[in-house]
Amino acid sequence: MTIRFGSWSVRVAPRALVVGAVLVAVAFAVAVVAISTGEYTVAVPDVLKALFGRGTPVAELIVGRLRAPRVVTGLLVGAAFGVSGAIFQSLTRNPLGSPDFIGFTAGASTGGILAVVAGCSAMVIAGGALAGCLVTAVLVYALAFRRGVQGYRLVLIGIGANALLVAVNSYLLTRANINDAATAGAWLTGSLGGRGWDHAIPVGVALAVLLPLVAWISRPMRMIEMGDDAARSMGIRVEAVRAGAVVAGVLLCGVATAAAGPVIFVALAAPQIARRLARSPGVTMISSALTGAVLLTAADLVAQRVIAPSQLPVGVVTAAIGGTYLALLLRKDRH
Repeated sequence: MTIRFGSWSVRVAPRALVVGAVLVAVAFAVAVVAISTGEYTVAVPDVLKALFGRGTPVAELIVGRLRAPRVVTGLLVGAAFGVSGAIFQSLTRNPLGSPDFIGFTAGASTGGILAVVAGCSAMVIAGGALAGCLVTAVLVYALAFRRGVQGYRLVLIGIGANALLVAVNSYLLTRANINDAATAGAWLTGSLGGRGWDHAIPVGVALAVLLPLVAWISRPMRMIEMGDDAARSMGIRVEAVRAGAVVAGVLLCGVATAAAGPVIFVALAAPQIARRLARSPGVTMISSALTGAVLLTAADLVAQRVIAPSQLPVGVVTAAIGGTYLALLLRKDRH
C-alpha cells in the first residue's frame, strides 16, 4: 500500500500498520495499569483524568510526579533499545547481532562502573556509561574495518570485546570498596526505580533526533541486507549508510543505558518479536521500537508486583524473558 503526500510517497505494509497500531494500544494499556497500581491504588479513570490535568491533587501528585516519569522512562528506554537492536541485527544480518553481544552494553557498563568507583554523581555515571559505549563502538568498528565492515566480522570482534570488557568489569568490582561495589552491582542489573523526568527527557530527545535519521537510512539498510555488491549496484553508498546506522545505534544504546542501566536482552528480543508479528522478511524499525517499549514496561510492571511489596530490578525480569527467548531461538536454528 502506497500513501502519497503531494510529490512524496510512502510505501506501507498493511499488516505492519495494523501491528504498529496494536502495539501502541498495548503500550498505552500497560502504561496505564503500571501507573494505577502500587502501594496506593489509583483507579484507571482517575489516572486518565490526572494525565490530562483534571484529576484530584492526590491523583496528580501520584501520577504526575511519582509514577508517570518511571513509566515514560521505561517506554522510551525500551524503544531506544529496540531500535538499537534492530539496527545492529540488520547490519550484521544476524539475530544475535545486538548491543548485548557485540560489546556496546558491556562498554557502557565499564564507563558507569568507573564513574561509580570514582564516587561521581548520578549525572556523571550516566555520562560515563554513554562515553564507555561510544569508545567501545569506535574501537570495535576500527578493528572490524578492512576495506569495509562485514557483518560477521563485526559480530566476532564484538563478541571478543564483550568478553574482555566483562572481565574488566569484574576486576573493577573486586577492586572497589564494598559500598561502591554494591552500588555498581545494583546499577549493572538495570532498574527503573527512582527514575524521574530528568532521566526520560534525554532519551526522548535522542529518539526525536535519531529516529528521523534511522527512517531515512532504513531503506538503504534493507538493500545492504542483500549484500554489499547488490547494494552498490543500486547506487547505495554502503559504508556511509553503515557508518550512519552504527552512530545512531550506538547513541541510542548509550543513552538508554545511561538512563536505566544495562538492561539486557531487550535489544535482542524486541526486533525478532516485531519481525515475526509483522511477518516482515527483514528487521522493522518502528515495530521494533514499539515492541521494545511494551517489553520493558511490562517487565517493569512484573518486577514491581511479583514479590510485592518488595521490588525486583527490571533487568532480572528481562534476563529471564530474554534467556528463555534465546534458548528457543537457538533451538529453532539447530533444527
